Amino acid sequence: MNICFQNTYQRGFGTYPLKGDALKDAIATALDAGYRAFDTAQMYGNEAETGAALAEGPVPRADLCLTTKVHPDQFGEAAFLPSVEASLTALRTDYVDILLLHWPPIGGDIAPSLRLLQKARDLGLARHIGVSNYTAQMMRDAKAIIDAPLVTNQVEFHPLLNQDRLLQAAAETGIPLSSFSSVARGEVFKYPLFAEIGAGYGKSAAQVVLRWILQKGVSLNTMSTKPENIRANFDLMDFTLSSVDMARIDAMTQTGYRIVSKGLVPWAPDWD
Repeated sequence: MNICFQNTYQRGFGTYPLKGDALKDAIATALDAGYRAFDTAQMYGNEAETGAALAEGPVPRADLCLTTKVHPDQFGEAAFLPSVEASLTALRTDYVDILLLHWPPIGGDIAPSLRLLQKARDLGLARHIGVSNYTAQMMRDAKAIIDAPLVTNQVEFHPLLNQDRLLQAAAETGIPLSSFSSVARGEVFKYPLFAEIGAGYGKSAAQVVLRWILQKGVSLNTMSTKPENIRANFDLMDFTLSSVDMARIDAMTQTGYRIVSKGLVPWAPDWD
């Protein structure tokens, strides 16, 4: 089974943009709530604090699924592996469970960074590898470029954005998606449909959105500093959305609300 769906790892805790006591307290609450998958990145500037919070927590390293991501500035052959080793030092671990390329190379060929990613895995710096913010065609190309399986493509995924082309590419390549901005940074709460559906299950609007994502075959990364939300975002496995409610939410993807646009991230690829 893909590591992203083992144990409780399909419900991960994202650490961006947390730092300091807010990060430490959120991780402590997440561990207590049952989270065992944690996501960070070189770009976030919080690897050391994340590593410290997890190392000082009650859960053994072997029970955690730790993800970090390599910044595109480190994609050169001389910089890539040293940057991964620096991440491991910061995270207080000998390996990460999942190492991702945070973005496609800016205006360049995806092959060199993918081969360096596989090298990091071959050297034991990462047990599994994947990508982030790849387009559907990039997913297909990546599968042909390297031999090692890619365990995920982490992308913006929520009910206000149609990602059917990425889902199709995931089905074709065997590279499942994982979500960031899972509640569209709160934008979903402007639409009463989610709370209306939730009332029928005794669940919140956020829980309905997150359950929809899981039922689309996509693993989750959620972040909050509020203990009640951290716990609620994990409490998703005791209900199943009906096919009718799934279809009602599917229709919301035509809203076309994208957070990670070229206006926000100029180096983003041309999205599907």
